Amino acid sequence: MLVTISSQPERPKWLRAPAPVGDNYRELKELVTRLKLHTVCESAACPNVGECWNRRTATFMILGNVCTRRCGFCAVQKGAPLTVDYDEPRRVAEACAALGLRYAVVTSVNRDDRKDGGAELFALTINAIRERVPGCKVEVLVPDFQGSHKAMDIVMDAEPDVLNHNTETVPRLYRQVRLGAQYNRSLEMLRYASHVRPYIPTKSGLMLGIGETPEEVLQVMHDLRDHNVGILTFGQYLRPSPKHLPIIRYVPMREFLELKEEGLRMGFTHVEAGPLVRSSYHADESAHRQ
Repeated sequence: MLVTISSQPERPKWLRAPAPVGDNYRELKELVTRLKLHTVCESAACPNVGECWNRRTATFMILGNVCTRRCGFCAVQKGAPLTVDYDEPRRVAEACAALGLRYAVVTSVNRDDRKDGGAELFALTINAIRERVPGCKVEVLVPDFQGSHKAMDIVMDAEPDVLNHNTETVPRLYRQVRLGAQYNRSLEMLRYASHVRPYIPTKSGLMLGIGETPEEVLQVMHDLRDHNVGILTFGQYLRPSPKHLPIIRYVPMREFLELKEEGLRMGFTHVEAGPLVRSSYHADESAHRQ
């Protein structure tokens, strides 16, 4: 059951994202359309699509744009999964080459219909980008693969430059926010990725403003450090539609800054924190600090 409240807090006037306009934005949109690709920027209604696309950066979403899970916060379409397109890795690599990317981010919908959760396509995409654009770094934002170490091995054997998996929220809210996911399973998958490739940085992120307490957030931060996560992101949850989880509060900027300072004190090598921060926001900058 989703939490419902009678009214939403008023959105602060300072919380505004750049409009999706500009030559680079139009060029990237045409490229994505021509190559029949999906981006989390559009499918998940990311508020940073205008800024990021004008910086000629995007997060490619493989394995279709229909998710097998029904998370309460996410705008990505839910339903029966699409047929796996084995030409998709080549097209993602072509887009990276056309954009002249030196850093690519690849994510996917959840594919619980597949034994490997889609890990094979992640590996194929990493290899395709490296072959087409030598020197281009690749960050992957992966699902939990239902806890399969074999699936994580497939991804880590392709040696992404950063392995990202979001915990998204605090354990108490998982049944509302991440239906089908398990907090301890996500932590274990991050630990395992770090164990099999200790030199590959691991990363995770949380949304704020959906009912968590400061104490719960701090505990998640400690848990992530205990599981060898080195890069952390914090952002404000923004409700995609009235059908999604309500916003409980808008987190002031000072709290984001305090979380960043606390994260660095805990030993995270990089913390990106702010209302419009998402897991792949300025991902290239966080990776360069490793």
